[in-house]
Amino acid sequence: MHTLAPFKIIGIAARTSNTSGKAAEVLGALWRRFFEEQIGDKIEGKISDDIYAIYTDYESDYKGEYTCLIGYQVENEGNITEGLVSKKFHGGKHAKFVAKGKMPDAVVNCWQEIWAKDSDLDREYTADFEVYGSQSQQGANSSVDIFIAVK
Repeated sequence: MHTLAPFKIIGIAARTSNTSGKAAEVLGALWRRFFEEQIGDKIEGKISDDIYAIYTDYESDYKGEYTCLIGYQVENEGNITEGLVSKKFHGGKHAKFVAKGKMPDAVVNCWQEIWAKDSDLDREYTADFEVYGSQSQQGANSSVDIFIAVK
C-alpha cells in the first residue's frame, strides 16, 4: 500500500466506459491526439517527463462511465493553454501494480487482473492512474506503474 500526496495534472480528457465497447477506440484516439498535437509542449511547469493517464469521475465502478485524463503532473495550475484541462487529485491510499512487457498489451493485461481482483481491493473509485516513466518505452522490457485508489 502506498500513501500518495495530493497532486495536479494538466492535459486532455475524454469520457468513456469499459462496457460500451468504445473504450479502446476513445482512449486510442486520446493518446493519438496527445502525441500528434504535442500536448506536452503546451504544458508549463511540468514536474517531470512522466506521462500520467488518470481514470477519474467514475459514474459507479469500473463498469460505468469515467473520464480519462492524459497529461503531466505540474507544480501549479498557472497558465492553462486553451483546449487543455486541469484537475487536482487528493492523493491518499493506493495499491500499486506494475505492468511489464510490450506496451500497450502489458497495461491492458494488468488492468484485466485488477478488474478480476476488484472485490478484494476495496476500491475507492476516485482516481486510478498509470505512470509512463523512462521505463515505459523499452519494447518487451517496458514497465508502467498503475496505482488504484483504495479505502
